[in-house]
Amino acid sequence: QVQLVESGGRLVQAGGALRLSCAASGDAFSSYSMGWFRRAPGRDREFVAAINWSGSQSYFADFAKGRFTISRDNAKNTAYLQMNSLKPEDTAVYYCNARNSYNRDYWGQGTQVTVSS
Repeated sequence: QVQLVESGGRLVQAGGALRLSCAASGDAFSSYSMGWFRRAPGRDREFVAAINWSGSQSYFADFAKGRFTISRDNAKNTAYLQMNSLKPEDTAVYYCNARNSYNRDYWGQGTQVTVSS
């Protein structure tokens, strides 16, 4: 098992940037692929970005391409989501996800990102 704790969410103006962190503890962090999802008010949770265990491959939702970057530091058991050029529609609770080789998912509690216009 792995436990995940997100941080870094806050209120930011449109056009600004934030870096979210996801600190993992428990099981071997490097054995998990990591991802970020978000849920905006009144909407379903949606995929944002993911990165494989080594950091050599990453994937992004269309809205995140060119603005968001996902990375990980296996020595620090931490994954990151760098978000640039933020828009009001990026306002959401952002959740960290860890997936093991059996496709079992683990989730953090979420961190609120609010982008003001």
